[in-house]
Amino acid sequence: MNFCSNCGSPALKNVIPIGDNRHRLVCGRCGTIHYHNPKIITGCLPLWQDKVLLCKRAIEPRQGYWNIPAGFLELGETVEAGAMREVWEEAEARVSIIGVHTIFTFTKFHHIYIQFLGNLINGEYGVGVESLETRLFAEAEIPWDEIAFESSHFALRKFFEDQKNGRQQVHLGAI
Repeated sequence: MNFCSNCGSPALKNVIPIGDNRHRLVCGRCGTIHYHNPKIITGCLPLWQDKVLLCKRAIEPRQGYWNIPAGFLELGETVEAGAMREVWEEAEARVSIIGVHTIFTFTKFHHIYIQFLGNLINGEYGVGVESLETRLFAEAEIPWDEIAFESSHFALRKFFEDQKNGRQQVHLGAI
């Protein structure tokens, strides 16, 4: 950041504001403190019978790899609505949200992933503009070496563990 987003001044200083415990960019002219916080990524693992719906990414990063439908939460959007939107954009599918499945923190990139489980409505899906292909997978069919992100690996592993143990719970993970 080169200019204050409040007043336009180039007088930004990296200091610890009074009453804080971290360095922040503070405008020397108007005093605005510019916080940099994690981005929220929301997604949903669509379920149909004993299978999960995955999407092969048509966009970078990790183009050509399989992933749970997910993306950045938009302003003014609930996390659930964002997850349902991402399922539509990537798989032209509608889901009914069951509940939160995983919360995964990726500290290096300042991302927090909130993944839901959702029932695929009528088992219908297609290929959205952000996908090359979509497909339902049983656990034995998952292309584990072709999963795009660790957050999806984590969510898939925890889903199948929960299925084997006859439970559904929220899992926390981090890298």
